[in-house]
Amino acid sequence: MQNTYSAVVKQDEGWWIGWIQEIPGVNCQERTKEELLESLRITLKEALDFNRNEALKAAEKDFSEVTVTL
Repeated sequence: MQNTYSAVVKQDEGWWIGWIQEIPGVNCQERTKEELLESLRITLKEALDFNRNEALKAAEKDFSEVTVTL
């Protein structure tokens, strides 16, 4: 399953900055747009993995996972 997210990117004083709209805290800054997009992908994956692990840890045991689709 592939998920799609929206990145807001812009150039500011020689740097490319960007953030993922749907996930607070996923933002990066790089010298090129290509580097920025790769950093955003890496940071997004790390944030999603962290959030998933924290949710599973909080649930402890005897839980079920359910897919929710918008």
